[in-house]
Amino acid sequence: MVTILVNHFLGLTMTTIQASEFKAKCLALMDQVARTGETILVTKNGKPVAELRPHRPPRIKSPLGLHKGQSTILGDIIEPLGKGLWKALK
Repeated sequence: MVTILVNHFLGLTMTTIQASEFKAKCLALMDQVARTGETILVTKNGKPVAELRPHRPPRIKSPLGLHKGQSTILGDIIEPLGKGLWKALK
């Protein structure tokens, strides 16, 4: 039996399915999850045992180097700006 759980507080829905039915429909459920992006909760004796969710590539761990090769430095960033500009910044 397939059940749809609704959490009205968070506005979330999750489909649940018994393990025996999941075993019989596994490949079709995998296609469904890949197509819709939904998560399916697999239960055994009424208790959750697994979740089937779409694969998402891992996130980049650090933002450093994220835009490498996509920007260009124009001019000299090491030399001082000049005395007139320093006075304007005070």
